[in-house]
Amino acid sequence: MPKKVKKGIITVAGMGTRFLPATKAMPKEMLPVLDKPVVQYIVEEMAASGIEEIIFVTSAQKEAIENHFDRDFDFEKFLEEKGKLDRLSSLMELSKKVRFFYTRQSQPLGNGHAMLCAKEFIGDEPFAFSDGDSIIDAETPVIKQLIDAYNTHGNPIIGVQRIEDKKAMTKYGNVYAKPLRHDRTFRVTEFVEKPSIKKVSPHGLIVGGMRYIFDKDIWKFLEAQGSGKDGEIWVADAANELAKKKKFLAYEYEGTYFDTGNKVALLKTAIHFAMKDPEIREQISEMF
Repeated sequence: MPKKVKKGIITVAGMGTRFLPATKAMPKEMLPVLDKPVVQYIVEEMAASGIEEIIFVTSAQKEAIENHFDRDFDFEKFLEEKGKLDRLSSLMELSKKVRFFYTRQSQPLGNGHAMLCAKEFIGDEPFAFSDGDSIIDAETPVIKQLIDAYNTHGNPIIGVQRIEDKKAMTKYGNVYAKPLRHDRTFRVTEFVEKPSIKKVSPHGLIVGGMRYIFDKDIWKFLEAQGSGKDGEIWVADAANELAKKKKFLAYEYEGTYFDTGNKVALLKTAIHFAMKDPEIREQISEMF
């Protein structure tokens, strides 16, 4: 039986230049989707999956993330007196389920370098890994789906989506893999970032939302990883090397992936969640 997955890493060190000027003073991960910032959706996914400790890999001007997940008892008392404490209930519940930690990535050297910044915190334990941009709407949290698969197989695993549009596949990282007997599970042979249309994954597998479960073996590959694209260290490159040495799985998760990394994508995400609320859906329908 593999060790229990109790820790998670969320990388939030990006500059958010696609959202300037809004992100000049506000982290892109704090941009709202309705009444919650993007990063809170990811934290809630981890918490609902049984993750007990989360470390954020941050950079300068990301203090707003720390403040958001910290308790402010004076503010809570003020809201309670106004009869509005319920508006903070989701955050208060998170603070009961998860302990938050922070470390800084001193230079923007890629998400693999960011992950390495959290190595000391993780130690030899297995862990969940996510970026701070993607929201996945799923009945069963995607990280829990991956943890369940990890507990079954005992191997590192990535969450993938299957799509049929080959042109669309060229916009994503593709996963080349062999189907296993277990439903929705594949053995990875290679990761390729944005391949040509003639070389897309034959099974239609893409990295839809960056969700991984890693064990301690990933560290030696990250540490040995030379600079890749743009002179930076990338998780996908290290995962590629790991997949050559040991069994690395892909799991086709159930859920809808939303990239919030650009203005249109963030708007689509907000509309999706708005339409799930009957009152908001009715008001939006009246506009058209």
